[in-house]
Amino acid sequence: MEQDGMPLIDQDEHSHAETSASARPEPLPRSEAERLAEALRAVADPTRLQLLSMITGSPTGEACVIDLTAPLGLTQPTVSHHLRILVEAGLLTRDKRGKWSWYAVVPEAMSALRGLLP
Repeated sequence: MEQDGMPLIDQDEHSHAETSASARPEPLPRSEAERLAEALRAVADPTRLQLLSMITGSPTGEACVIDLTAPLGLTQPTVSHHLRILVEAGLLTRDKRGKWSWYAVVPEAMSALRGLLP
């Protein structure tokens, strides 16, 4: 509809456009999205989920690689491979003590992952 040669803007349509534009959420910062994607790729493996649950559930909040092999029925190199991926994804820390490595969960990283779930 026009008035004096000028198109009239439907108030409801205009208000909706303003509301939609202002209500759009900002995207996750790219660096954070990449970090979360790496963490999600790391936990998208049953063995790694098992390792995370074992370490999280340990009485001290940490576990030695040697303590993780027998319950999973895997060799030490295989478990170390999975733990390395979890460390690289920022989900675990690694502390070398003598010839053994001890792993602990990074609470902030786990919170970020939990925040993605409903």
